[in-house]
Amino acid sequence: MTVVGPFGLSVRDQALEAHVQAGLAAVEEGLLEATKSDVPFITEAAQHLVRAGGKRFRPLLVMLAAQFGDPHSPGVVPSAVVVELTHLATLYHDDVMDEADVRRGVPSANARWGNSVAVLTGDFLFARASHILADLGPEAVRIQAEAFERLVTGQILETAGPRDGHDPIEHYLDVLAGKTGSLVAVSGRLGAMMSGADESVVNILTQYGERLGTAFQLADDVLDIASDSHESGKTPGTDLREGIPTLPVLHLRALAEGDSGTAEDRALCDLLAGDLTDDVRHAEALAGLRAHPALEQARLDTVRYAEEARATLAPLPSCMAKTALEGLCDSVVHRAG
Repeated sequence: MTVVGPFGLSVRDQALEAHVQAGLAAVEEGLLEATKSDVPFITEAAQHLVRAGGKRFRPLLVMLAAQFGDPHSPGVVPSAVVVELTHLATLYHDDVMDEADVRRGVPSANARWGNSVAVLTGDFLFARASHILADLGPEAVRIQAEAFERLVTGQILETAGPRDGHDPIEHYLDVLAGKTGSLVAVSGRLGAMMSGADESVVNILTQYGERLGTAFQLADDVLDIASDSHESGKTPGTDLREGIPTLPVLHLRALAEGDSGTAEDRALCDLLAGDLTDDVRHAEALAGLRAHPALEQARLDTVRYAEEARATLAPLPSCMAKTALEGLCDSVVHRAG
């Protein structure tokens, strides 16, 4: 049993392990090549997060999805590079919007070079991803464009907030489906499609990716509150400090506003609604959420989405790739445990 990929995923088949490892190594080379520029400063900025590492969750999904066709097809590795470049580009933009200081254990690009450079570097990565996509055919371009539209729409909806009368939790889950689920869905879709897998398999792995991507982000929400370390690659409680209402906070608000809400629930809500740039208040808010049932409810939601992802795989033939995809569901849940 060998551990590969994000979260310590275990692969129990030597041939599959070798292919996944080789594929991910090729993706790393592709990322470095795609982020080179004739201008040394652009190369430095564009490779900043590439060299910081990361889970490479999306490229791993591309590699596993490709096992249902011909995993050696020439479009598999480039499509994995595309989805990771797109993901990296969104991180540069997210850090500007969130005014984040740390990303993947290193200073964020905006903290190091300023917001303008960070935004333009994200744009540069989008451009490089589009260049690679052009060689993968018009269908791949269309799929990526639709996913990117959903991703941006999700970000806008998060910024705008829920409509009057719209359940904030449902709104938030819709946001995550766009911001995170869409690109993870593309990872499964392109991996299967580029390998020549049957259309039914492509559809299954697309649905799987959508649900797994949402579970993945929900696990990050839980980790941001529950972790005492920097497991998420960001400072714990970053979302709280920035006033971003993630799922644990939304569950707390729903409880506090309901008939069963207590004075303690409402007091914690008031604390969260205040200025959490103060370290003492921030620490108090973190401690309150860690001890509150709202955090456990968010964990249960993570498990639900991961199990829905697993259920979509049922029609696929039994094989080690399917077992590994099921293992990803377990790994996502473990992160939120």
